[in-house]
Amino acid sequence: MTKRINPLVLIAGLAVGVAALVLTALGNPANMGFCIACFVRDIAGATKLHTAAPVQYFRPEIVGLVLGSTIMSLATKEFKARAGSAPATRFVLGAFVMIGALVFLGCPLRMVIRMGGGDLNAFVGLAGFFIGILLGVFFLKKGFSLKRSYTVATVEGYTLPGILVVLFILVLAVPALFAFSESGPGSKHAPVIASLLIALVVGALCQRSRMCMVGGMRDAVMFRDFNLLSGFGVIFVTVLLGNIILGNFKGFSAYLQPIAHASQLWNLLGMVLVGWGSVLLGGCPLRQLILAGEGNGDSAVTVLGMLVGAAFAHNFKLAGSAAALNDGVYSPGGIGITGKVAVILGFAVLLVISLLNLPKEAKQNG
Repeated sequence: MTKRINPLVLIAGLAVGVAALVLTALGNPANMGFCIACFVRDIAGATKLHTAAPVQYFRPEIVGLVLGSTIMSLATKEFKARAGSAPATRFVLGAFVMIGALVFLGCPLRMVIRMGGGDLNAFVGLAGFFIGILLGVFFLKKGFSLKRSYTVATVEGYTLPGILVVLFILVLAVPALFAFSESGPGSKHAPVIASLLIALVVGALCQRSRMCMVGGMRDAVMFRDFNLLSGFGVIFVTVLLGNIILGNFKGFSAYLQPIAHASQLWNLLGMVLVGWGSVLLGGCPLRQLILAGEGNGDSAVTVLGMLVGAAFAHNFKLAGSAAALNDGVYSPGGIGITGKVAVILGFAVLLVISLLNLPKEAKQNG
């Protein structure tokens, strides 16, 4: 049991917090300077996997995070192509984690950023996320495992980074192939080069520090180890203080927060799904991108599952809609019936996956 805090985790947390503030100041949506779920959703829209016009933009931050991890892991000789740990199951888990995140309107990273922006809805999401972690930990203690991965051809490890690089070049060279939002969150973005460079640095630091909020909460619950969790504490404090200094902090409130809704039950349940699924996967959406950059093919499959989950979320109206005030008329936003059904279905699927991947003795005793 390790209780020592790794300074690299604190540095990575500071870098992520500053990056979120800077990217927001440069044009990214408020309280969304860095959001893995939102950015993957926007890329799904840019590549026309879904047709929700307000959320279509090829986010360079995703490319930067993965490439930053690849470059750092190569430099430190930690890049290792491996795969074969229940890829189909990971694809499905990735899709449902994304659906849960889009019901809440944010990944665990954006949840912390929203907290730092004064969004009380995000604190409800945190409670749900913690419940989901506890559910996942329960099955880990029962012996849950998606089995080991195996060394594979090196080219396999470069597949996802390669795909992202090719798509990014195409976006720059032939933008007409892609869809771009003219209004809504997808139309708000920092300059391309700034987004890419900032994300490269963050990706490299996250690779070295192993930053993962799911891993942090899991380790805190199972081993009383708060090392990884400390990084997210730094993100919260950095974003909160930054917003206060920049004059963006208007106090804590659940009302009309940027790209958020106040349907508290579904904020909570969406993040329960994210927490539970991420524990089974062995890492949050941010961690999956970083692992994919290190050559982990199973995480690459998970990221593809997240991409498809984002497409499903918008093609079938599963995602939450943000509260808004238009011409003095308040629209509360929230979750439609299809989104609610998807979350409940997600719980059923995760329960089946959790039970089927227990040791035979645990299944018999359970």
